[in-house]
Amino acid sequence: MNTAFPDHNPKPALSRRDFLAVSTLALGATALTAPALLRGQDLNSKIRVACIGVGGKGDSDTDDSARCGGEIVAICDVDESTLKRKAQKYPQAKLYQSYRKMLEEMEKSIDAVTVSTPDHNHAYATLMAMKMGKHCYTQKPLVQTVYEARLVRQVAKEKKLATQMGNQGSAGSGLRRAVEVIQAGVIGAPRELHVWSNRPVWPQGIAGPDGADPVPETLDWDTWIGPAHMRPFKKGVYHGFAWRGWLDFGTGALGDMACHTVNMPFRALKLGFPTLVEAEEHSGMNTETYAKTSRIRFEFPEREGLPPLKFWWYDGNPRDNSVKPLRPDPEIVKEITALRGDLPASGCLIVGEKGKVFSPDDYGSQFFLLAGDAKEFASAVRRVKEGDNTVDAEHEAIKDVPKTLPRSPGHNREWFNAMKDGKPELAYSNFDIAAYLTEIILLGCIALRVGKGKPMEWDGPNMKSPNRPEAAQFVKRAYRKGWEL
Repeated sequence: MNTAFPDHNPKPALSRRDFLAVSTLALGATALTAPALLRGQDLNSKIRVACIGVGGKGDSDTDDSARCGGEIVAICDVDESTLKRKAQKYPQAKLYQSYRKMLEEMEKSIDAVTVSTPDHNHAYATLMAMKMGKHCYTQKPLVQTVYEARLVRQVAKEKKLATQMGNQGSAGSGLRRAVEVIQAGVIGAPRELHVWSNRPVWPQGIAGPDGADPVPETLDWDTWIGPAHMRPFKKGVYHGFAWRGWLDFGTGALGDMACHTVNMPFRALKLGFPTLVEAEEHSGMNTETYAKTSRIRFEFPEREGLPPLKFWWYDGNPRDNSVKPLRPDPEIVKEITALRGDLPASGCLIVGEKGKVFSPDDYGSQFFLLAGDAKEFASAVRRVKEGDNTVDAEHEAIKDVPKTLPRSPGHNREWFNAMKDGKPELAYSNFDIAAYLTEIILLGCIALRVGKGKPMEWDGPNMKSPNRPEAAQFVKRAYRKGWEL
């Protein structure tokens, strides 16, 4: 069963082999050792997992690894209170506040690592583990910068490691069916993509605080800061679920949600590198945090016989009374509002030459079709009576579209299967795919920082903008001394 994502860079394109060659030149040589696949082990033995970050999403990432048969041998969290709480469930696990210390001490005792930290620590923790030959499951967004995306993708591929990004909607049958339907041409050649989100639901569009508070005795602030520049601790400002909007630590609404909401169209529309990205509108950036609402345009060239496509991203919290969130023009989404009576808090609309696909949820698990002579959207799958049973019946326009993608045993289970079978491609959101998706999304973050109304041409293979040289400072962060990649 091969779930590897097809090559889909636009012409003139690099093959994946050339892509990696360019990556190597751009990033410099990386010391790599032989892959540590599990094929030589007893396949009935448990995979030994160390978990970095066990609060928030890391809480369920740890439990999911155990549920899939993993042996949780070590857990790490910068917050000792969170760590001790989780240790009650895994009393046999060794406890650490520093993931660097954990990996150094446990290198010979672990097979795999989960990374569920704030965004700015994703790349460092993931790369440190992978260079030791450890398989990795890393939360979305996979990394914080374009440079990190390229490096993580390269190391995972050259080490032949089983990897998976935590955009769990990838496992959904609805998402995979939408990919099949769109690529079968049911809505014709795609021309436009519109994706919107109700994020941020955390502090954003604010300036940095003054002063400092004492660092709690239970918190390893140095490890929390990681590769970012050191700054004073402020209670409730960064640590906890308040870091996503800060430029040094998160990736804003776009980085948080687009790995979910753009996942289905990224695959279905075979999106490679855009040739232009522009922050068309936003509520105001500053030197510390992302804007409260924004609209970003990506332009993609012809690719694999598909026509050029424009993609608009919109974000902003409708419950934030201080700002009016940016959304698609009402004319663009009129069939959606006719279907529902309003525009959902988040969603995805693909406009083709012969029809449209609309998904009203973050994961693309459900979708609606406007195809053929239809004037309104209808569900791709509906429940109908068949004798004494209720069954799923597909829309007339798609019932003959073949199922070409394998259905998932579960997002985390895919990763475990990839480790046990020695086949990284079994994980549908493996880093070869996930880093590519993340890299494209992060270009929107760069465009926001370059400035409103400043179209940024983009040379994807070489990670640079021909017309906005100031973008280079946002491609790769300046790493804190001792935390360089």
